[in-house]
Amino acid sequence: MSIASTNPATGELLKTFNTLSADEINEVAGLAAEAQKLWALQPIEARAEPMLRAARLLQTRAEEFARLMALEMGKPLREGVAEVLKCATACEFYAEHAARFLTPREEATDAARSYVRYDPLGVILAVMPWNFPFWQVFRFIAPQLMAGNGGLLKHASNVPQCALAIEALLREAGFPSHLFRTLLANSDQIPALIADARVAGVTLTGSESAGIAVATAAGHALKPVVLELGGSDPFIVLKDADLQKAAATGAASRTLNAGQSCIGAKRFIVAAEVHDRFLAALVLAMEKISAGDPSDPETGMGPLARLDLREEVHAQVATAIAHGGRLELGGTLPEGPGAFYPPSVLSKIGRDNPIYHEEVFGPVAMVFRAENEAQALEAANDSRFGLGASLWTTDRDAAQKWIPRLEAGAVFINGMVKSDPRLPFGGIKSSGIGRELGAEGIRAFMNVKTVWIG
Repeated sequence: MSIASTNPATGELLKTFNTLSADEINEVAGLAAEAQKLWALQPIEARAEPMLRAARLLQTRAEEFARLMALEMGKPLREGVAEVLKCATACEFYAEHAARFLTPREEATDAARSYVRYDPLGVILAVMPWNFPFWQVFRFIAPQLMAGNGGLLKHASNVPQCALAIEALLREAGFPSHLFRTLLANSDQIPALIADARVAGVTLTGSESAGIAVATAAGHALKPVVLELGGSDPFIVLKDADLQKAAATGAASRTLNAGQSCIGAKRFIVAAEVHDRFLAALVLAMEKISAGDPSDPETGMGPLARLDLREEVHAQVATAIAHGGRLELGGTLPEGPGAFYPPSVLSKIGRDNPIYHEEVFGPVAMVFRAENEAQALEAANDSRFGLGASLWTTDRDAAQKWIPRLEAGAVFINGMVKSDPRLPFGGIKSSGIGRELGAEGIRAFMNVKTVWIG
């Protein structure tokens, strides 16, 4: 079988790659396990040296990698450059702070000495998506390599060139040849790999269905798992919010990466007193964002990553309108090649509307009216997802009462929800299990070992 790399802006077939056979995957897993055993013996200071070289390579070649993302999945150049530089920041962060995160912790007990230490588990399998093809990988691999683990990457099938470029970069940075390997494999080959004794754990970023499948396989194999799944983040605008700033930020969040972001603002829940003014401001802000060639530095938004994904988004919009939703902006398929979809806004979405309960992975905003704060909170939590939440108000003290009541892995006050290497990232409910980034991320695949000395 083969994997195709296709330009979503033009439909042009760029390259094809043969998938690995079961025997080839078996060989790669064995080599990775051998490399990891030696790597785990290296002091953290020695691990930091190639990690810092990886950061420098990412910084000096940011535009090159951004152009590769533009070609394979349609990310605009400026977004791609920002993504690559964020990867470099993660490498620097873990190179500097891994020793602190993994320092043994002394605890007073009945022993002469007792403490907790962190030891690497082994080779970790990462199943990663296409929407942030560099960042998703580096937010996994930077902490895990610094922890002493190895990595096997099964990347999304539409970004094989990005996957191979990451492997080559890490090798160029000086990491052992087989410590991190890209597997050009099919999804049906993953369960056997999870069951392989040489794989110590698995992490996935992707859909709910993929997460359930991976978690089930990991459960059967009794292996730890970290899942970052879908999201339908609420963006709550209270009556005292800075409406212009909120609308501008909301439009940017909803159209970033053509709306293909788990933590993009998706459900705009607005106080009745300012609903109409905010809706008008959001429509105006979304209207100013035009889609175009992602390789053009001036492009504000690129295409969706695949034509089938565009069809799915458009079908969701059409169904929403058929069930009583009002189209305020966009919602039409553009003519010409590519998987482009216009920034779109829907209002008057009732709870009986199918889209109310769905994640829309495209540049489509849903705006809801809340008659009071209690109704706004209820609407924000009325979702099976719980990844991020953004709250807008000028009363920061009053905002504090919202933080523990919002059902989300992250709450941002007067800001766009985003991931940051310094802070743990992940969700609750159907948005996932476990955490990446921060101290929690590097410890996700460690043996937390108790030591008691009499």
